[in-house]
Amino acid sequence: MTKIVFMGTPDFSVPILRMLHEEGYDIAAVVTQPDRPVGRKRVLTPPPVKEEALRLGLKVLQPEKLKGSEELKEIINLQPDLIVTAAFGQILPKELLEAPRLGCINVHASLLPKYRGGAPIHQAIMDGEEKTGVTIMYMAEKLDAGDIISQREIPIEKTDHTGILFEKLSLLGRDLLKDTLPSIIAGTNDRIPQDESKATYAHNITREQERIDWSKSAREIYNQVRGLQPWPVAYTTYKGDIVKIWWAQVGGSKTEGRPGEVVKIEKDYFEVAAGEGTLKILELQPAGKKRMSAEDYLRGVGSKLQIGDFFE
Repeated sequence: MTKIVFMGTPDFSVPILRMLHEEGYDIAAVVTQPDRPVGRKRVLTPPPVKEEALRLGLKVLQPEKLKGSEELKEIINLQPDLIVTAAFGQILPKELLEAPRLGCINVHASLLPKYRGGAPIHQAIMDGEEKTGVTIMYMAEKLDAGDIISQREIPIEKTDHTGILFEKLSLLGRDLLKDTLPSIIAGTNDRIPQDESKATYAHNITREQERIDWSKSAREIYNQVRGLQPWPVAYTTYKGDIVKIWWAQVGGSKTEGRPGEVVKIEKDYFEVAAGEGTLKILELQPAGKKRMSAEDYLRGVGSKLQIGDFFE
């Protein structure tokens, strides 16, 4: 029986781990990130993969950093035939990449060589892409640059946000890995080098990328809002205070308003001028408040909002 070490951390990885278990693979260990403080109360919280691994009765390792760690030695000593990673969150040292006889493979949430890096789903939506997918690839020392084994694509719907697409791609990755593993184990799989000239990168989201630039078109800002939903969430400022924009649509209003100017207020939404068109604000979160509908905002803390006010 093929002995596997699985490495993953967030919700994205959970269905993939579950599939490996259900298919009867010998999972020698599950490697995930350490428990982290979460929320305002900083409650120490295990990653979703740890919770699933414990539920399945699997051995869990949580190295703060793999390189030079005791956990690294333990993984190598397990002598796995194959290492499978999916959104693990750490670079694998060369000695680990070379350890399994069948290599190390990764389930990556983009159609490589496009969107290498840690935020491929966010970036694809923010860029207004119409399709994305999953790649099963061999891991190499260079970030997401290994040979492609298999790929499968899906459309990005106009209403998809990052949370929705994470779930879709997680299940797509699970199914693609299930279909691909037998050929990897048999040594009959494809191995297609990536075209380096077509490589693009989706690095982890920066604070600057979260801030709305109202000089951009309403369509670009809408893609930013849905690309950052439900985390880390796009934001703007109103009278010096941060306001998170949870959901919006491209507005229909013709306007001569300047970028950031409130140009329309209705009972359940308001519109802000962009560099081209307007953005209809539907859900937001004022500083120090909970997420709320635009209707609740306009009835409460935003009741003094006026046409001609500015978001910056």
